[in-house]
Amino acid sequence: TNVPRDYVEFPSQATEDWALDTAVLTNYARHYQTGEVLPEALLKKLQAARSFNQGFASLEYIAAAELDMAWHELTEAPQDVLAFEQAALQKAGVDLALVPPRYRSSYFMHVFPGGYSAGYYAYLWAEAIAADAFRHQMQLGGLKREVGDAYRAAILSRGYTLPPMEAYRAWRGTDPTPDALLIRRGLKEG
Repeated sequence: TNVPRDYVEFPSQATEDWALDTAVLTNYARHYQTGEVLPEALLKKLQAARSFNQGFASLEYIAAAELDMAWHELTEAPQDVLAFEQAALQKAGVDLALVPPRYRSSYFMHVFPGGYSAGYYAYLWAEAIAADAFRHQMQLGGLKREVGDAYRAAILSRGYTLPPMEAYRAWRGTDPTPDALLIRRGLKEG
């Protein structure tokens, strides 16, 4: 597909949303011996757990993305890596003792190797696009053939035949916003 890094993770994350959708979950979440469907009370707990600890996880992730970007803004190597990390996190406003960085530079593998250099933010942005897309699909009727076919035709089958956000806008009718992600994570009322 060869799409930009901040879009490449979107389709897989969008597919993950369906795993916790009631219509899908009841098809596979069954007792291994009796075949009984997952009880509704347990299903609701499972779905509610998705928003557990998301304030911490979101800030932890944002701090890692900010640190990644800070490394790629340097013009010369810092003398003290820990001091550099602290200064970068302070500058970004995410230096909080209660939410330490997810990674330290010495073992933050996405900073330089692996194709995500200055692009670690891509996972969170892809999740925001995915949440927005899932909300849109649910507004169109959810798990319906025509909803899936339209998504496949406009998004999954396009690759980089046109700029990804242009394809997204053509399908969705608007740019994605972080609102659906904030709602999903329990950080905003929905």
